[in-house]
Amino acid sequence: MGCGSVGPMASPPAQALADLTEISTQVEAAVVFDREGTVLGSTVDDERAGRLAEAALELVRAADEARPDGAEDLVQLDVALADGSVFVAADGDRLIAATTAPEPTVGLVFYDLKSCLRGLAEELEAKPKPRRRTATKKKDHEKP
Repeated sequence: MGCGSVGPMASPPAQALADLTEISTQVEAAVVFDREGTVLGSTVDDERAGRLAEAALELVRAADEARPDGAEDLVQLDVALADGSVFVAADGDRLIAATTAPEPTVGLVFYDLKSCLRGLAEELEAKPKPRRRTATKKKDHEKP
């Protein structure tokens, strides 16, 4: 017999981020957001998530401006600071940003972030769409 929990199911971004923090010990904070800066989910409070998404979006825009004409869209970005690193990975219109302690294993962090985005995309695609009810008019000869 399996164990289960009672309560509301986590949203896809929340579940993807929970999976990320479970497997990636190097990630201290993470936020999933869109290209307009709308936070879809995070591992931190709303204020900090908004700041992290905004800063990451500024980094992405700066990198986009610096790339040559005709170059492919940004897929990943790593900024190393004295007290840690900021990572950003993109998958279409969805992005994820994460902070780490100094000297993380860069390839592993990017792998985990991209896995999180892929898992989120799969969850959102697999999520059943609500059925649309259509009213049907009863015919005169049908009984209620």
